[in-house]
Parts: sequence; structure tokens; C-alpha cells
Amino acid sequence: MPPLRTALLQSSGTLGSVEANLAELDAAAARAAAAGARLLVTSELFLTGYAIGDRVPRLAETADGPSAAAVAATAARHGLAVAYGYPERAGDLVHNSVQLIGPDGTRLANYRKTHLFGCFEREWFTPGDRPVVQAELDGLRIGMLICYDVEFPENVRAHALAGTDLLLVPTAQMHPFQFVAESLVPVRAFESQLYIAYVNRTGPEAEFEFVGLSTLAGPDGVARVRAGRGEELLFAEADPDFLAASRAGNPYLADRRPALYGAAG
Repeated sequence: MPPLRTALLQSSGTLGSVEANLAELDAAAARAAAAGARLLVTSELFLTGYAIGDRVPRLAETADGPSAAAVAATAARHGLAVAYGYPERAGDLVHNSVQLIGPDGTRLANYRKTHLFGCFEREWFTPGDRPVVQAELDGLRIGMLICYDVEFPENVRAHALAGTDLLLVPTAQMHPFQFVAESLVPVRAFESQLYIAYVNRTGPEAEFEFVGLSTLAGPDGVARVRAGRGEELLFAEADPDFLAASRAGNPYLADRRPALYGAAG
């Protein structure tokens, strides 16, 4: 299988304007497709902005709502898959979610953040309860987490054991926690032998200061690409042949002894 060329859209978009963010997504998809990408990944809550406060209920949409239809049209028009962060309406509940749309416009997978961070998220969102959500794209198994989720090694290891090859992590990583992007994410990729696309917001937004530093890290613990602090569209490849060779040479998963890892009695 050829490598999966992946575009990382490091942007905070326009706070509170779904219409403007859909337009930015479409423009980024056009640029990504022209550069040969088959997958475009956005930041956490890209559709609405992160610091939307009490506008969360009003801006939330169902997974098959009008914005999902607009993203599907973008994906199909440009012939690439799109993973985008958004607030998901599910009955009376709202989840912090990411949805993956296929290159033909088909909805492939939807993941709800399981580990909420800080007072803002806990006030407005309900955590999801499915730790592993996956889809197939161009022969690779794609998994999804959101921001704080990746900081729990159990989450990433669960994906590794379920066969995830490329883990998409839209994020809203803020100052002073930039070490997560710089150090923790490449370690997670190495210890669980998969690729991680970690795509951040950037700049000030209400009381938050997002640090950028988006990356695609490989199973060797090396960042294939690394953003700065401003808005960027980055490209890197998830290579299935390199992944297979890395897994064959690294015995972490095979050498695990799960019986030893339970809580002490």
C-alpha cells in the first residue's frame, strides 16, 4: 500500500461562525487535495471555535446535521477524507466530538471525547463512553481521540491492541502544556507502535492561549512534521510499510504481561 499523505490544518478558524469555518475548511481541502493529500485533519471544535461558552447548546449539531452535509460535500468535491472537530447534539446531551468523512462524502466514524478537561468542558459537555472508534481508509485503520484523551496511555494502547495504524487527535492544547505536543505525543506513538496526527489550535481565544506545534509522529518516536505557533497547513505521510517493519522490530506489544498490570490488592 502507498503511504497515506495527510494534511494537518493548524487553525483556530473564526470563533462562533460555523459558516466561516466551513469556508476555511473547503479552502484548506482544495489546497490539500492539490498537494496530493488523501486525508485532512482539523483541530478540536474547529467547526465552532473552542471558547464559545454558553453558545455550546445553540451551536451544537447532530452527527448527520447540516454541517456534516457541508463537510461531506467538501470531501467529495476534493476527493479526500476530512476529520473535523465539532460540538455534537445527541438528544438532550452535547458531546465534544470528531467526525471522519470519507473521500466520497460518506460518514465513516464519529468519536465522542471520553476525558473532559477543565471546568469549561465539564460544564457544557457529556463524556463519551466508547474508547476505541475506528474506520478504514486506503488500507489503513484510522482511530480517533481528542486532546486530553491522548494523555492517558491506556487510551492509546487500547487503539494499538485494536489494530489502529493512524490515530487522529484534534486538540486544543494550551499554554503552558506544550510539552504534550513536543514530547508526550511522539512517545505515545513509539510505545504503542502507530502513527499519531496531533492537530492543534493556535493563538489567543478568550482566556485560552493555544500553542500550535501540531505534529504527525511515527512509530519510531520521530516527528515527521512539526508546526510553529501560527496558522499552517502541514503535510506528512503515514507509511504502512515502515509501520509494519517498526512493529516487527519493536516487541512492546508482544512482550506485554497484562496479568501484572492490575491494581494491587
